[in-house]
Amino acid sequence: MKTSRVAIVTGASRTRGIGAAICRALANAGNDILFTHWRPFDYIQNLAEDDGPARLLAELLATGVRVRDLEVNLATSGSWDRVLDAGEALGTPVILVNNAAYETRAGYEHLTADMLDAHYAVNLRATALLCTGFARRYRGGSGGRIINLTSGQSRGPMPGELAYIATKGAIEAFTVTLAAEVAPLGITVNAVNPGPTDSGWMSEEVKAAILARMGSGRLGTPADAARLVAFLASEAGGWVTGQILHSEGGFLR
Repeated sequence: MKTSRVAIVTGASRTRGIGAAICRALANAGNDILFTHWRPFDYIQNLAEDDGPARLLAELLATGVRVRDLEVNLATSGSWDRVLDAGEALGTPVILVNNAAYETRAGYEHLTADMLDAHYAVNLRATALLCTGFARRYRGGSGGRIINLTSGQSRGPMPGELAYIATKGAIEAFTVTLAAEVAPLGITVNAVNPGPTDSGWMSEEVKAAILARMGSGRLGTPADAARLVAFLASEAGGWVTGQILHSEGGFLR
């Protein structure tokens, strides 16, 4: 009987997105995949693909691994248990990638309690409870992997993003301490900052402004981030834990 490695990836509703690229990289490495999506937020951002999850599901199944998807609002209480339960329907999850994020722009002039709460619910609370729930359910032994996505907010200011950077910054601190706590279980915990990535949200003006500051001369792609996540999730990445990896292509701040 085949014993598969099961990976859970949150926030993979768009085929052009980082979440989808991570799913592809992990599936191509032979991992079974449970991915989550929440398209109502994509519609708010004008980035929704009506059939995005269905197309990603079909694409991943074509690689020969087992795949399930789950539409879930990670801002709702108990959503993290639904995600972990869905992953266990495929087997025993050994990889967790927290890619889902909530973001609306607001500087000090417009920041409200509701904005902070909305960011906290997805970016920090859901991430933290998915991580700790995953660790509590983990059966032990080397090979457990938790990878959190962050945004480089610790490397310089991001004006107009106060609620976003506050909650994403907390993920970096959480990652370092959780790594120390769960290392005896055989789980590594790291965070990845993918840098400026062209996943469909950039206008031509934004692209031009960022390109002028890119040491590598190009924008990041979702596949760039996915390769780093796949390495951290692999056996080869087993000696790396408690790290915040900034994969930015020479971005000049």
